[in-house]
Amino acid sequence: MKIYKPTTAARRGMTGIDFSQLTRKSPEKSLLKYMKRDVGRGSSGRITVRHKGGGVKKLYRIIEFSQTKMDLPAKVIALEYDPNRTAFIALIEYKNKEKQYIIAPQDLKVGQEIIFSESAPLIPGNRVKLKNVSVGISVYNIELEPGKGGKIVRSAGSSAQVLARAGDYLNLKMPSTEIRRFSGECFASIGMVSNPENRFYRLGKAGKSRLKGRRPHVRGSAMNPVDHPHGGGEGKQPIGLKHPKTPWGKPALGVKTRNKKKWSNKLIIQRRNK
Repeated sequence: MKIYKPTTAARRGMTGIDFSQLTRKSPEKSLLKYMKRDVGRGSSGRITVRHKGGGVKKLYRIIEFSQTKMDLPAKVIALEYDPNRTAFIALIEYKNKEKQYIIAPQDLKVGQEIIFSESAPLIPGNRVKLKNVSVGISVYNIELEPGKGGKIVRSAGSSAQVLARAGDYLNLKMPSTEIRRFSGECFASIGMVSNPENRFYRLGKAGKSRLKGRRPHVRGSAMNPVDHPHGGGEGKQPIGLKHPKTPWGKPALGVKTRNKKKWSNKLIIQRRNK
């Protein structure tokens, strides 16, 4: 983490990414892709998600979340920053000179060899089937269904821990503390996602937030009653409700939104701690 000197009021307390740990190189052109930004607007052109807009232009890095190259050793040739995610990414190269981006685990080094295989050594960066992972090992970029590619545990500093083995399934403790069953045929990467200090970064000023594409967020209690259920009152007032609501009058904060009939409910052994 980089700590800035308090040269201005905004700089005081501001922290940022320490790029010295990353490789000094331009992104791999063949793995870049332009994606049109919707900045919060739906297919009709109307704003469907508020407080989005502006931001610095950025290209999408094509990440290999699954395992298209099996049993082929690859060498890590660079660790890079990705503006589209909180984790760092690693550029790997196979013997046939083909290159891919993967989510970099913590402690991955340039020059290290990794491999995607059903039963590879349990070292950070390798990708294996869960049935071959020992109890107590941390994993990330986990498949929800075999062959569908990693879907969960991909943010900076996150990892899931293998708790137990139950037949063809394994019990994993998620970063949210939820305990969930996964098929042993699902692939997962060994280790913990890189950049664990991301949670401690402080933007320091509103301008830095705007560069990320976040527009100002007005409090509901600062609005009029016609605009928000929390609005109204002379001076600063409490919201006047037993529970907070969204601008459209629906309950907010602490309300369960998961579908009670979702097929994967049977795979959840224990919900997350509040």
